[in-house]
Amino acid sequence: MPSVFIKTYGCQMNVRDSEQVARDLASRGYDLVDREEGADVVLLNTCSVRDMAEQKAIGKMETLGGRKNKHQHKIIGFLGCMAQSRGASIADELPDVDLVIGTQKFHETGRYLDDLFRQRNEIPGVKTGRIVDIAEETGSQNTIRDHLLAPNQVTAFVSIMQGCNMHCTFCIVPSTRGAERSRPIAEIVAEVESLVQQGVKEVTLLGQIVNLYGRHEFPAVDGRSPFAQLLRAVSAVPGLQRVRFTSPHPIGFKDDIVTCFRELPNLCEHVHMPLQSGSDRILKAMHRAYTGAGYLRLIEKLRAARPEIAFTTDIIVGFPGETEDDFRQTCDLVREVAFDNAFVFRYSPRRDTPAATMEGQLSEEVKMERNQVLLTILDEIAEKRVKGLLGREDEILVEGESRTNPKRFQGRTRTNRLVLIEANERWRGEILPVRLTESTGFTYYAEPVLV
Repeated sequence: MPSVFIKTYGCQMNVRDSEQVARDLASRGYDLVDREEGADVVLLNTCSVRDMAEQKAIGKMETLGGRKNKHQHKIIGFLGCMAQSRGASIADELPDVDLVIGTQKFHETGRYLDDLFRQRNEIPGVKTGRIVDIAEETGSQNTIRDHLLAPNQVTAFVSIMQGCNMHCTFCIVPSTRGAERSRPIAEIVAEVESLVQQGVKEVTLLGQIVNLYGRHEFPAVDGRSPFAQLLRAVSAVPGLQRVRFTSPHPIGFKDDIVTCFRELPNLCEHVHMPLQSGSDRILKAMHRAYTGAGYLRLIEKLRAARPEIAFTTDIIVGFPGETEDDFRQTCDLVREVAFDNAFVFRYSPRRDTPAATMEGQLSEEVKMERNQVLLTILDEIAEKRVKGLLGREDEILVEGESRTNPKRFQGRTRTNRLVLIEANERWRGEILPVRLTESTGFTYYAEPVLV
């Protein structure tokens, strides 16, 4: 059977979607490889959140097209968000592209590859037509449910919903992922149970706005929202040691979810909660529907429920119309929350979004300057935090080899801090007590605490 290489850009949801595609292809007999050189099929699962991500994917596809013409690849294709947003125009702009599959059609990838190879075998030497499928499909949220686990894999992503109805003015996701659609609780629990039986100890529940799960499909029960019900059901799966979720929206963080942090021991004390801006004026222009003060109140509630909880966030600098005072308010709020980490993005106009045509577009120079100021503040916060953490004992779930150093294993604390330890097969896949000894600011080094 043909060999397939899949390259993934973007978020955890894209990673999960690629895993589902890989699982489907493996079940059809395709040979999954970890290098694009020599692969018969190369698929790019794309991201549209920022222009840079799209340009990277386009540049990569142009390179692949040149190799294809030299008979190094037989089929190349785009999957995912960029495929959804650009559709057939990708095939027009890049004539070597054979396959374009949108976000609701991942489960058709294997069938379409079969069709393309069948056509080529029936008419040798004749170029086949392209396949473009970006149609909506009812129930597509239920097709991301199977896993292709690596040996000794102990963490896994679980997709619980697709789409987004929030329509933030900077974001293209509602048009690439569609409207909110959620999976039934029983199906998600069954998937988690299967993962645990295969050795998984930690799951991360994924949704575009994960804490709005099920609000259109399922009723509240005993005053608990569908997401609070799901958290309790998943946390009750025997053998599951850790539960995480990402990414929530502040407006979806009601008291019933806060209570889950107080009452569910295996719900990890970490929340990645996008802030985007600390200025109420900019938040309103973004259609974020909360204020800086409201965000702070939520932080305080969560800290009261779980005092050791860690917070990470996303922030956009240089949004259209952002003044020095707006930016100062963001810096002030970042200092007040003292985030454990933050992903800071310079505003990038996305076509077909309201913000792209707003007045007051800022220069790249201003965006770069504000980006650097905020990163410096985050470094200062990290430096203070490190001083309080070094020498302390914590526990990590040892995931396996570090991505950057094969002589070390990596794991994460319950608060999602990345920790590196000496590689030792005895610790692979285990919950290991450690003492934090060094830090680069956001990555920690540790030694095991052996009893």
